[in-house]
Amino acid sequence: MDAHRRRSSPPAKNFSADQQPVKSMAKNPLKVKMMEQRDHDAVKASDVLPLPIYLTNAAFFTLFFSVVYFLLTRWREKIRSSTPLHVVTLSEMVAISAFVASFIYLLGFFGIDFVQSIFRPSHDVWTSEDDEVVLVREDTRKVPCGAGIDCAMPILASPVPSVPKVVDPVPVSFDLTEEDEEIVKSVVAGATPSYSLESKLGDCARAAAIRRESLQRITGKSLSGLPLEGFDYASILGQCCEMPVGYVQVPVGIAGPLLLDGKEYSVPMATTEGCLVASTNRGCKAIMMSGGANSVLLRDAMTRAPVMRFATAKRAAELKFYVEEPANFDTLASVFNKSSRFGRLQSIKCAIAGKNLYMRFSCSTGDAMGMNMVSKGVQNVLDFLQTDFPDMDVIGISGNYCSDKKPAAVNWIEGRGKSVVCEVTITGDVVKKVLKTDVQALVELNMLKNLTGSAMAGALGGFNAHASNIVSAIFIATGQDPAQNVESSHCITMMEAVNNGQDLHVSVTMPSIEVGTVGGGTQLASQSACLNLLGVKGASREAPGSNARLLATIVAGSVLAGELSLMSAISAGHLVRSHMKYNRSSRDVTRASSS
Repeated sequence: MDAHRRRSSPPAKNFSADQQPVKSMAKNPLKVKMMEQRDHDAVKASDVLPLPIYLTNAAFFTLFFSVVYFLLTRWREKIRSSTPLHVVTLSEMVAISAFVASFIYLLGFFGIDFVQSIFRPSHDVWTSEDDEVVLVREDTRKVPCGAGIDCAMPILASPVPSVPKVVDPVPVSFDLTEEDEEIVKSVVAGATPSYSLESKLGDCARAAAIRRESLQRITGKSLSGLPLEGFDYASILGQCCEMPVGYVQVPVGIAGPLLLDGKEYSVPMATTEGCLVASTNRGCKAIMMSGGANSVLLRDAMTRAPVMRFATAKRAAELKFYVEEPANFDTLASVFNKSSRFGRLQSIKCAIAGKNLYMRFSCSTGDAMGMNMVSKGVQNVLDFLQTDFPDMDVIGISGNYCSDKKPAAVNWIEGRGKSVVCEVTITGDVVKKVLKTDVQALVELNMLKNLTGSAMAGALGGFNAHASNIVSAIFIATGQDPAQNVESSHCITMMEAVNNGQDLHVSVTMPSIEVGTVGGGTQLASQSACLNLLGVKGASREAPGSNARLLATIVAGSVLAGELSLMSAISAGHLVRSHMKYNRSSRDVTRASSS
């Protein structure tokens, strides 16, 4: 080892005490920076722990108001005793000095930066003129800042060779420019709100990248597994998602073709549950081999139910009678319909709870899901009613009698969105060869599981095997509101032996499928592509609303296929076996966790 040290050590040279540092520093700028860093890291007398800022502020606030109160009291006493104000005592001189000191501190802490922010040029929010000549050394970290040991990117006066650091071997998600680095520091320090980056920068992708890096530095957690690039962040600004830092990848599988009403559809399903697409695909095959399924749209109406309060229950009942009077409906419909070209009021149903009135408005909404459309129309009607009922107190535009994104009997009974029934007759041969079970076993299982079992559980709209699985997968793939899966998955599955017990009649009745083909997430590229695959992209010009209605029937038809396949798997005892085969990872979890 001594020999190795002798070989690796440079030969000694003789320099005078004042020559050696001058020459070495002139030849090696990096050494200058390292020596400065060493001096900076040295322990100094001023490095003692400072008083917490909130305690300092509290002390100066207390001092300021105390001396102000003291001086005002002394001033009042001098006026009463006719003592000249310029004659001051020692205590008053101390109080005046304390007043001036505390005033200067508070002004410097709270006032100066506020005044400067008013007159500061917009580009100075991120950088100053002196910063423009600074070069950023190449970032050699192998990990996003959130997972790194040292989150600060050194800023040097000139480009120099990088100093290696010990970090985790994870690729950097993006490169920061000098200006971006300053913005990140501003966000981390709390000087720049994260939500304002899009408006300040005018670049949504850049704002997302800066917000992401700031989040990693603040939390100390890495987001290396969350994709950032390859997404159009401008497309979600102001309508889909606020303060984005990336996007989640969900695989999309295709079930089908689904033969429904004489047409074939390839159904996109976004899910991370193994067996789901494969099972639905098997159901589609059974439907295809049996001649296809048929669907009927029973109702198409989105709802909104505001809640109003009156001084008495009698007064609330008077408005109820007024609204439900057929002679007044045309007037209210005319007021409602002014809010949109497609929104058309169909009915108003009222309910009273004491002196509170709930009015459930139902209207058609074209190809949009229609929540915003119906809300605008309801607001118009409420403004109109305020003239004849000035004592009406509108508590909320939504009183949960709608009912949105919650399981509710009113949706199960009255319907909300699209109400659809879909049916198919599966031949006995298909039941045996494709579904691997028999007709009588399926009928009995459906009665004991979907009907009796759900009743025993007190289910509300849940008289099915797994309708929400299919609904959620299609909703995510086509840009629907996933939260509306709650009421959209209301479904009752019926199975009956027909043709002397040889064949199986299967139907699903879904009273509240809430879908649209315009607005919200439907305009995003991936979701729009899935809608295009189904032939329902955007609004229909020939028959407004027909695309959304068709999408609802496709959802119901897919649920029919999913119900048929899962019930067959349970009947044949294949459920656990298929999930063990397709829904369990073959990856070595121990190795994965250590990698």
